[in-house]
Amino acid sequence: MNLPNSITLSRIATVPLLMWILSPAFPANHSAHGLMSGEQELIASGVFILASITDGLDGYLARRRNQITTLGMLLDPLADKLMVTAAYIILVAYEPSIVPPWIAAIIIGREFLVSGLRSIAASEGFTIDASEIGKLKTVIQIVSVVAAILAHRWNYWIWFPKFGGGFVIAVHMIAVWAIYWMTIVSIISAADYFIGFWNKIDHASERARTRRTSVLSRSRAKRAAAKQPSHIA
Repeated sequence: MNLPNSITLSRIATVPLLMWILSPAFPANHSAHGLMSGEQELIASGVFILASITDGLDGYLARRRNQITTLGMLLDPLADKLMVTAAYIILVAYEPSIVPPWIAAIIIGREFLVSGLRSIAASEGFTIDASEIGKLKTVIQIVSVVAAILAHRWNYWIWFPKFGGGFVIAVHMIAVWAIYWMTIVSIISAADYFIGFWNKIDHASERARTRRTSVLSRSRAKRAAAKQPSHIA
């Protein structure tokens, strides 16, 4: 097991960890001051941020160390989908006022759609590269999940209140805006992937038909040549 694959597996391991942290079974729920001081939300946010960092780290290391393997190509998208799906399912129960079920269904559905398109593309011999919209979606995804978790405890933060009233961060408002932006970008990103897939699948199908026609022509030519009688002087 190489280092990039180990990092990918650690990202998969954060899925049940995140579910446990945001569940009533987490010790902070039973402590005298844990939940009130926001320990649960801060720990969950930290775990999700670290897991999101490993999303780019494992791919970078695999390319840098020339350790791209079939196992890694299977585990990396699986880890991404598990993390995104688990995060939004948890948030539906944890903070339903910010993440209603229909939004979670759109975001999770987009992940399955893209996975399906990539699988078909791989079977047809081509790939769909990640677009700039897809990269933007990843950034908004991290912000939306972390903000929604923190909004469960805080509506806003006031930093440095002694200096002219301080600096106010509207945590709840950021969470709501990020979730809806995530939904919009997910839809646009899904459409972008589908258009890219559709453009390439036409060319791939045409090449496949050309190859099949060429193979059939050669096969028929060989059979015709084999049937011709040989002339021996």
